Amino acid sequence: MRVDFYQLGAAPPEGIIATLAGKLLEDGQRLLIVAADDALLARLDRMLWDQGAASFLPHGLAGGADDAAQPVLLSTGTDAPNLARNMLIADGEWRDAALGYDRAFFLFDDPTLEAARLAWKLLSGREGVERNYWALDAGRWTKKA
Repeated sequence: MRVDFYQLGAAPPEGIIATLAGKLLEDGQRLLIVAADDALLARLDRMLWDQGAASFLPHGLAGGADDAAQPVLLSTGTDAPNLARNMLIADGEWRDAALGYDRAFFLFDDPTLEAARLAWKLLSGREGVERNYWALDAGRWTKKA
């Protein structure tokens, strides 16, 4: 399983989330986006709707009748009724449930930097876990580790 750490710095999470979700959907994959804060999920929901007609990302908020049919599902929980094999943690709070997926995207910012460092260390040397660290460099995502 692969865990990609994305250090946002001052950048808002919406841009990278839309990019990652779009790439996964192009590959025919599904995604579960997780955050503990309902307000963050509501912002992400609006952002995914507002991508424009050419780049609309089909998605839904968990708890609806069509959860299983959603290619991208936003949730406070870590279960994927949409059968996603990819989890994106949008709030900088690591969840061990991510290790049950094929791939996890862990987004963190300056206030959650220490928690991200701890998660990086805890995953170090763990069998079957590949870690990657990405940071913004001159406006582009660059792999740092």
